[in-house]
Amino acid sequence: MKLLLLEDDYDYKISIKEYLESLDYEIDDFDNGEDALHAIYENNYQILILDIRVPKINGYELVKIIREDNISTPVIYITSLTDINNLSLGYELGCNDYIKKPFSPKELKYRIEQLIKLFYTKENNKKVELLPSFSYDIIKKQLFNQEKEILLTKKENEVIFTLVSNKNSFVSIENLRSEVWNDKYICEADIRVCIKKIRDKTSKDFIKNQRGVGYKIDRKE
Repeated sequence: MKLLLLEDDYDYKISIKEYLESLDYEIDDFDNGEDALHAIYENNYQILILDIRVPKINGYELVKIIREDNISTPVIYITSLTDINNLSLGYELGCNDYIKKPFSPKELKYRIEQLIKLFYTKENNKKVELLPSFSYDIIKKQLFNQEKEILLTKKENEVIFTLVSNKNSFVSIENLRSEVWNDKYICEADIRVCIKKIRDKTSKDFIKNQRGVGYKIDRKE
């Protein structure tokens, strides 16, 4: 599997590259966004691992460009930025995951493996069938009732993506805070309001909840 790594700190880049190569990934590494962008158009990468603050074209601009050209390759940002507005911007532009520096190499390994499961298993190359009569395209992040698309806000879509990705398992409030809002202080009532709005657009049984456990969306087996 071929991955692209964009990191302008040479020592950090080499340490990540060598670790991923030890896991049998093929890595093309770059230290500026312009060269990385050219490589994305010239090669077929399965995952893009991007620092944000890099020369010429930064990580935000790079993702904005490729998403506007309908390149849906999964993106992991590796960054020392911690401000919620910076993190939110990345998701709005189309990234799939964040890892905050400094991080353990094993954390990157697990994040990559999770994206591979989500995007490159046979199951996820088509719409996921949901109960009672819905389907969700994980790649395009679109929800359908039969063949009719249901329009969602960004946050509603992220909630559904997170619940569908967990394959019939409950997702706790804490995990939703972390994965969707990226804010451990987000009010639980705000999460409930978002869940209610999704139910209003689908059905009252679309998202199930269990007190003290969390929420889930049932997938058809």
